[in-house]
Amino acid sequence: MKKIALIALLLVVCVAAGRAQESRQDISLSGTALIEPFKASSTTVQVNSTPAYGGLLSYRFMLTPSNALEANYGITYQNSIGFYVNPNHYKVLTRTQEISAAFVRSFVFKNFNPFVEAGPSALIFLPIRNSGTTIVDAKQQTTVGAMYGAGFAYEISPSFDIRMEYRGLVTKVPNFGLSQLSANRWYNISNPVVGVAYHF
Repeated sequence: MKKIALIALLLVVCVAAGRAQESRQDISLSGTALIEPFKASSTTVQVNSTPAYGGLLSYRFMLTPSNALEANYGITYQNSIGFYVNPNHYKVLTRTQEISAAFVRSFVFKNFNPFVEAGPSALIFLPIRNSGTTIVDAKQQTTVGAMYGAGFAYEISPSFDIRMEYRGLVTKVPNFGLSQLSANRWYNISNPVVGVAYHF
């Protein structure tokens, strides 16, 4: 009985030591772009925008070697969202913040690790009040939607990898709290991401 207890204790210690050496978390910093598509309402509102560039900070916790939970925070510098409401043109310069979470499924092929992910997201559209914004009543707006993506991580060392990913952000077209700018449509924002992750 003592031998069995000793063997069980040694197994527990070995598993704990192995877990302590595993990399179960990582943090990544990436450059990102938001590319919003043209959208037209069923009435008179048409919406287009310029690309927005910024950064994305992500944290992953590995549940198993191939499954993880991820939390993201992103922010862009600025872009211009244009509204055409016949016969008027309005522009809103905006910064966009992203807060999202996802379930990540990875597939391991030596140093090359493809993955897919999906989860809920919120986008916060922050109008910039300067001469580029032509409608003074534009207000901050938060929209709720979904995020999905697919990409790969290439391991360059046990602690670092390079990540490339295409993400999509599905959300309602913003109107900045102004009913006359409402397209009442949803759109899919393309979001390419390239960055570096550190495992710890």
